[in-house]
Amino acid sequence: MKNTIFYEIHKKLGAKIIPFAGFNMPVEYSGITDEHLTVREKVGLFDVSHMGEIWVKGPSAKSLVQKVTSNDIHVLFPGKIQYSCFPNGKGGIVDDLLVYKYANDKFLLVVNAANTEKDWNWLVSQNKENAELENASDKISQLAIQGPFSFQTLQKLTNEDLSVLAGFTFTTTSLGGMHDVIISKTGYTGSEGFEIYFYSQHGPEIWHRIMEAGSEFGIKPVGLAARDTLRLEAGLCLYGNDIDDTTSPLEAGLGWITKFTEGNNFIDRKYLEIQKKEGVKRKLIGFTMIDRAIPRQHYEIFDDQQQKIGEVTSGTMSPVLKSGIGMAYVNTLYAVPGTEFFIKIRSKDLRARVVTLPFYKK
Repeated sequence: MKNTIFYEIHKKLGAKIIPFAGFNMPVEYSGITDEHLTVREKVGLFDVSHMGEIWVKGPSAKSLVQKVTSNDIHVLFPGKIQYSCFPNGKGGIVDDLLVYKYANDKFLLVVNAANTEKDWNWLVSQNKENAELENASDKISQLAIQGPFSFQTLQKLTNEDLSVLAGFTFTTTSLGGMHDVIISKTGYTGSEGFEIYFYSQHGPEIWHRIMEAGSEFGIKPVGLAARDTLRLEAGLCLYGNDIDDTTSPLEAGLGWITKFTEGNNFIDRKYLEIQKKEGVKRKLIGFTMIDRAIPRQHYEIFDDQQQKIGEVTSGTMSPVLKSGIGMAYVNTLYAVPGTEFFIKIRSKDLRARVVTLPFYKK
């Protein structure tokens, strides 16, 4: 198991540490609900240094990134970020990722921690363009600052005007006296926030400066458990739960990052065009529990005739809504908002209703 640069800090703070994606990671500090509500009402600091960072450079960088990602990078400009996925050549998804564009010959791909090696091998296998690839994951650390006071906290530490940083854009600047820090604004919680990337040796100093800057706003460290409940309230997919090598982006409601624009000949384009034309047999939906219960991954879903129509992919008790919420793949006929079905929980058939995502709107 690997440790992030913040491992000793997590231990000193009394975090509960668990193995996750090959790393020893903090799952919670003060408690899931407390950390969750801190992000919704104040500001929280996340160690997300387990995430993978892969550089794609050189004259053919753009061609390779265009081929392996489902979105259309032609619309990107330097400083712009795009959410996308790697189609796997079989109609499924290798991973979902963020594409940071520096120039036509320089891109940063931010991938999921558990998939970093898998994604690297996939890129190498598809690199017929001979672009320059660099797996910088062991050199770069990442923190996320999320919550309504994230701007006030981070602005204290930089001369860069963060108020002009729009959603899904980034800048490279100085932060807390550290140079060459990437500050971006994508978010995985449904609350206002930023991500910062920096060379790992600067990690502890940056952590302490952020905690000091956010102290007046009630900043707290936040673990993986609250990160999951936050992203689920925001209706955001988690690879391995809601999307994987067996799910297509169209089934997952990711048609908006699957662009069939002219010249965008990405992997699986023909297959997905046919799927779009013919329609999908199942869809990823959000649902809320009508009966009081907490849905969990792999719980089976049935109609009123006891016919199985789907399966839960993610579920939790929402700290904000104070009800059970989840995401699931169901037969397309049952994917319409307002549709009710039953989820089998501990041998009981409990009622749930399809809703429009996200669950939480700031």
